[in-house]
Amino acid sequence: MSVTTRGPGRTVVVTGAGSGIGRATALRFAAEGAHLVIADIDGEAARAVADEVERAGGAAVTVAGDLRDQAVVDRVVATALEEFGGIDVLVNNAGIMDKMSAVADTEDDEWERVIGINLTAPFRLTRAALPHMIAAGKGAVVFTASEASLRGSAAGAAYTASKHGIAGLTKSLAVMYRDKGIRTNAIAPGGTVTNIQVEAEPGAQGPAALAAYMGNVGRPSQADEQAAAIAFLASDAAANINGVILPVDNGWSAV
Repeated sequence: MSVTTRGPGRTVVVTGAGSGIGRATALRFAAEGAHLVIADIDGEAARAVADEVERAGGAAVTVAGDLRDQAVVDRVVATALEEFGGIDVLVNNAGIMDKMSAVADTEDDEWERVIGINLTAPFRLTRAALPHMIAAGKGAVVFTASEASLRGSAAGAAYTASKHGIAGLTKSLAVMYRDKGIRTNAIAPGGTVTNIQVEAEPGAQGPAALAAYMGNVGRPSQADEQAAAIAFLASDAAANINGVILPVDNGWSAV
């Protein structure tokens, strides 16, 4: 069954939608006539994006909270169902950087926070949304992976492991649920202009080890370029694309 993800009336959930790629993605879908559930840990930022959508004539609701909390996950899904009647597209975009720490320098709290936000939270939200997509017989899930999901030289140990996990989760979902009318893909951004923070410790091994690779990054992308790729993967134009990790990196992954 095809997934109708363009034209008015679809419901799209975007996490980390208060800024950066998430904000650009929410505005992109809103311009196509979608109803938006804007989820972000920063409630004020989420509300600001919802206001942008509404000023442009769109419909948006917000959910504020940390997606590591199962209650917040449940509230996101419940809000989509109560306000708009379902979930057509789930964009798992929320994420954080690590401290660029090598394995020997990665403390438990850094590991657990990054894995919790970047991998466990999108797993739980997808798990919560799937029964409703299955009941509808259609759906599209798009993750924001990373160049770090394709190689070991794009971030620290925790971030790289979390994004490799997203790549595996994407492929598992694609195989397990394709016969249910659900497609799952991911973008793998390279350097992108956003407000995501890297708080490397002084003398951390990661930045020094990775410096030699950073000359291959090329022109950094803009958030709306990443949003365009997400919208494509969720659209009918990508109806036979499933389980793909799409680099959006100006050829960095080809070097």
